[in-house]
Amino acid sequence: MIAKRLTASLVASLALCSAADAHPHVWVTARSELVYGPDGRMTAVRHAWTFDDMFSSMAVQGLDVNGDGKFTREELAPLAEVNVTSLDEFKFFTFGKVGDKRVSFDKPKDYWLDRLPDSRLVLHFTLPVKDGAAQTGEPFKVEVYDPTYFVAFEFAKESPAKLVSAPNGCHVDLERPPEPDAGQQKRLSESFFTGLSPGANFGEQFSNTLLVACK
Repeated sequence: MIAKRLTASLVASLALCSAADAHPHVWVTARSELVYGPDGRMTAVRHAWTFDDMFSSMAVQGLDVNGDGKFTREELAPLAEVNVTSLDEFKFFTFGKVGDKRVSFDKPKDYWLDRLPDSRLVLHFTLPVKDGAAQTGEPFKVEVYDPTYFVAFEFAKESPAKLVSAPNGCHVDLERPPEPDAGQQKRLSESFFTGLSPGANFGEQFSNTLLVACK
């Protein structure tokens, strides 16, 4: 079941959708920071992902331990743990590349969930670079997308991405994905995705790409 491959909490939200409903099922508004070390190379990616109203509402059910109608970071900690553990299978929807070579990331750290005044959940986490970081001044890219297109990512309109402690002259540009056209949207049913071959990377065409270059 697709939902189980993402997080346990997605099962509840998926239950509200019929088998004929089209992908995606969850929407995320993203902001990302690319963090540099003293040697001028990227050391980590920091994400802040804001989930849609429906998913946020379903995910917190049963987590208000003291019944005060509020959700502390401590109460949301088990859900944050489930999210980062489950997303490991999908490489946290984060794919780095330097030319044709992949950048690999380590297990996430510094992760937690916040709840905004409008009740939406925000997942914060940091992905340390494990191997393959670009050399100082070398261009690279970081793509954010769900290969299964179960989750749709859209970067925030304001301050979607920034560099932290980057060398002088470096900058990041965001290349947003095209919207699915009418023909694509019509065929994005559950049966379509069930029929895809294992390992199909359908969601790559809806990738948000952070392009980093230095003068």
